[in-house]
Amino acid sequence: MSGNMKTMDGNTAAAWISYAFTDVAAIYPITPSTPMAENVDEWAAKGKKNLFGQPVRLMEMQSEAGAAGAVHGALQAGALTTTYTASQGLLLMIPNLYKIAGELLPGVFHVSARALATNSLNIFGDHQDVMAVRQTGCAMLVENNVQQVMDLSAVAHLAAIAGRIPFINFFDGFRTSHEIQKIEVLAYEQLATLLDRPALERFRRQALHPDHPVIRGTAQNPDIYFQEREAGNRFYLALPDLVESYMAKITALTGREYHLFNYHGAPDAERVIIAMGSVCDTVQEVVETLNAAGEKVGLLSVHLYRPFSLAHFFAQLPASVQRIAVLDRTKEPGAQAEPLCLDVKNAFYQRDDAPLI
Repeated sequence: MSGNMKTMDGNTAAAWISYAFTDVAAIYPITPSTPMAENVDEWAAKGKKNLFGQPVRLMEMQSEAGAAGAVHGALQAGALTTTYTASQGLLLMIPNLYKIAGELLPGVFHVSARALATNSLNIFGDHQDVMAVRQTGCAMLVENNVQQVMDLSAVAHLAAIAGRIPFINFFDGFRTSHEIQKIEVLAYEQLATLLDRPALERFRRQALHPDHPVIRGTAQNPDIYFQEREAGNRFYLALPDLVESYMAKITALTGREYHLFNYHGAPDAERVIIAMGSVCDTVQEVVETLNAAGEKVGLLSVHLYRPFSLAHFFAQLPASVQRIAVLDRTKEPGAQAEPLCLDVKNAFYQRDDAPLI
């Protein structure tokens, strides 16, 4: 542990980490993510240096669609690129998310997850926005509190570079983005020791450049298109173990234990809640109180939501579980259940030991 304690909110923690790993930030403000971009803009204007010894170059675009397009272009040019958004802003980025993921570019999208405008406008936190992009091919990492935003945002950037998969790094809007906590700040010198330099150099060498021109963005017939889509599977299959390895390094650095799924509670729990985001801290307190009273209950907190690793899921979930309650924070009208619940049910498909979910 560095012992460098500061008081800040989740947005500031995400901005602090992202600044270290960012060459270019393409931004457009939207509540409650705006302070992340404001912090990066302020630090860049003051000449603050990232891990590569230079200030971040910041571009404010005309919309979130433009910001995502700028992220895509900058990544193709070999610049580590980041943006910050939420809600309808994230939805405007969907076309470029597919491109960035399909081209295996290590962009990071920091999202203070927020409700979508449906029957009315709502600017408060839920997971409707991030669940609307879970199919794009981006990895999805989620934090429960401000300290986790500091620690796991670093994992998002490190794993994106080493794994060649873009990350959507999200935490609950307002509940975490604006909550002020006293946390341990990771020093840039510490983060530099974790960076996969060969992977970074490979990414920069693959940049578009007039000295070694290549053709990208072509149109393909189905026979080639489907083969290239399937060829990307190996990166997704390797990603859970890669993320787990970076979590282990952050654990060694900070003393705070992180896994793709963190379990809290009785080792022989019969009833378990599965959730992700800020609700987990509250559930954990309830679990500890009930455990002290002799009840066999637990909490499984999800951190890496995509790819959803069954091996890591079952490694953390007690085999004794008989009943599972899944807490989703989104509404998917017409579906049999919400996304996280469907993932958990699918995990137990055709298993003889399946609990009541």
